[in-house]
Amino acid sequence: MALLGCGVVGSQVIRLIHEQSADLAARIGAPVELAGVAVRRLGRKRDVEVDPALLTTDAESLVTRDDIDIVIEVIGGIEPARSLITAALSRGKSVVTANKALLGEDGATLHEAARAGRGDLYFEASVAGAIPLLRPLRESLAGDHVNRVLGIVNGTTNYILDKMDSTGASFTDALEEAQTLGYAEADPTADIEGFDAAAKAAILAGHAFHSRVTAAQVHREGITEITATDVASAKAMGYVIKLLAICARSDDGRSVGVRVHPAMIPRTHPLAGVREAYNAVFVEAESAGQLMFYGKGAGGAPTASAVLGDLVAVARNRLAGTRGAEESTYASLRVHPIGETVTRCHVALDVADKPGVLATVAELFAKHDVSIQTVRQEGHGDDAQLVIVTHRATDADLTATMEDLRELDVVRAVASVMRVEGDE
Repeated sequence: MALLGCGVVGSQVIRLIHEQSADLAARIGAPVELAGVAVRRLGRKRDVEVDPALLTTDAESLVTRDDIDIVIEVIGGIEPARSLITAALSRGKSVVTANKALLGEDGATLHEAARAGRGDLYFEASVAGAIPLLRPLRESLAGDHVNRVLGIVNGTTNYILDKMDSTGASFTDALEEAQTLGYAEADPTADIEGFDAAAKAAILAGHAFHSRVTAAQVHREGITEITATDVASAKAMGYVIKLLAICARSDDGRSVGVRVHPAMIPRTHPLAGVREAYNAVFVEAESAGQLMFYGKGAGGAPTASAVLGDLVAVARNRLAGTRGAEESTYASLRVHPIGETVTRCHVALDVADKPGVLATVAELFAKHDVSIQTVRQEGHGDDAQLVIVTHRATDADLTATMEDLRELDVVRAVASVMRVEGDE
């Protein structure tokens, strides 16, 4: 077996292999032998003791060696990970990876290489860390019809939003705290702008709906525009703001929508209670009903746990001369754009404090076929505000409504617009 990467996750993989060698051998039916570890710098101090003879900077030579039958990739990123994984798979080796960015961007290339080389490609650790999620979708629910996947799949953003909600902190202060504690990278862009969650949403949607979905097809919004005022306003109405990954079939079942964005959910919803850097995902299936998966979504040890679970599976397959299930894309459902997605919105409008404002605003909503569920007026004079929650409407109609609202004389500003999930 070869390991690509010896950082936060890779070092934990080595530790667990050493500590559990006897158990792993018993579960697999043969011992696991680490034959090489590819690293960028040989002399770097590591979190785990590694035999120097195993270390190499020539990852390509390592993955193509004849004595290597399984490759674990935990270096991340697109290249050289893609080239190394495809090189291993094309030679009939099995690969275990945690690389959600690569799978989200170009999973098709990896699956095609696995099919051509007759090797396994397993990637449970790519979504939600230690939480068993992809295997239940692929295997346990293979006889069911999944309609929706909804969840929190990024621990960094959940930690930030949780701190803003529980302490009243600003986005900047909550981010700095997350960085201090190691929950956020020095450059947190991938997390706070939703790129990480979008890659995971693409992987989840592909499994749930038996269709290829790429991260580029996922509608993505981050949390950088969320203010302490937004969070406090949601709290006053009995809601909490979460960054959600949402994958859902259309009502006619002919397409799927995949999106990542902040949303308000009721505090009575189970996802509202997911605190700090934890992840949780709801799966809604026709026969099984609602299932919830909860746990640590990141970190060296949790991710390594998922990696070793896949290692045991592919090793068993090799001993038995079999392969795991290939990518399932038979449904080939269209991924529809966000404009076709049916959703609900919470809208706060700064308005002129005079008679007829509500009627004028309501008339514009009706013009775009957007039905209002609730409306209330807050404040007086310069502080006058209308707070509106809509019924379900297409995102295109909601967007057109917001654009026209900005042109109304009675509307001073559209203070905030946020989608609402989980209570209808």
